[in-house]
Amino acid sequence: MFYGAVVWDPWLIVSQIVCLQCLYYLTLGILLSILVGARVSRMSLVYFFDFSTLSASTVTGWLAIAGFLLSSVAGAGYILFLIERAKKCLDFSVTLYIIHLFVCIMYGGWPSSLTWWIVNLTGLVLMALLGEWLCIRRELREIPITRLRSNV
Repeated sequence: MFYGAVVWDPWLIVSQIVCLQCLYYLTLGILLSILVGARVSRMSLVYFFDFSTLSASTVTGWLAIAGFLLSSVAGAGYILFLIERAKKCLDFSVTLYIIHLFVCIMYGGWPSSLTWWIVNLTGLVLMALLGEWLCIRRELREIPITRLRSNV
């Protein structure tokens, strides 16, 4: 992809947001079912969207926190492949977490737990910075130039 001309393509942006959000929740679901699923009798959406499940006072809460933070790391990898630009990492990370905040508000009300805010802000920073670092590394790779003619 050539990065010279900036083209406003709202369908591309919306599709990138939808793909990133879906991959984030898919990864979160897999990680929560592995980490938390072994400790609870039944998995539900409570572990995704209810602020009270992110608790530092129980082992299950710590495992849920680990799932959220590992999902942020995976989200940085998704940003590398979906977004491909270091300049856009912060925008897409903030968008993902704002959408997550709205879904949490609709599901269980305003998150009043300090732990929920710390975990999600840490996840946001982790996703944005790691995604930006990965994208910068890709953007700064050398472009291989092969010789088209041989020395004769």
